[in-house]
Amino acid sequence: MRMPHHDSERPLVGVVMGSDSDWRVMSDASQVLSDFEIDHEVEVVSAHRTPEKMIAYGKDAAARGLKVIIAGAGGAAHLPGMLAAVTPLPVVGVPVPLAKLDGLDSLLSIVQMPAGVPVATVSIGGAKNAGLIAAKILATSDAALQAKLEEYADDLAAQVEVKNENLKNSL
Repeated sequence: MRMPHHDSERPLVGVVMGSDSDWRVMSDASQVLSDFEIDHEVEVVSAHRTPEKMIAYGKDAAARGLKVIIAGAGGAAHLPGMLAAVTPLPVVGVPVPLAKLDGLDSLLSIVQMPAGVPVATVSIGGAKNAGLIAAKILATSDAALQAKLEEYADDLAAQVEVKNENLKNSL
């Protein structure tokens, strides 16, 4: 585990969530970004309780140097879509599971965006993949980051081979 990069003065990724209770899921995105040494910020921005803050965050994000926004929300889960409506940046939506409906309501809310207002949506609770998507977006213009992602993919493949051997040896 690397040192956190979520308090940078020049973040490239915004990791936002509708409530601090969403951090239990969204921390996975922050951890991936830190592992890849990607500077990012973490904010609670509620679409329903602080709509002005949400709009300002989305509108100002590109001018502040952000390149990607990862937005997690549960329940009605309007945050990712509303941010996508007010920013030119790519938005990755993370459906956060709640006690009721296990996040299916959040998934459907985030994934069913109208044409012209896209949100790249990951699986329910899939904040780790959201962090990886953000890293891959940034890697399109960062050769060093692209090399780190290739090494990460190689490590995953090696883990599969070890698991395959372990399974065969256990039979």
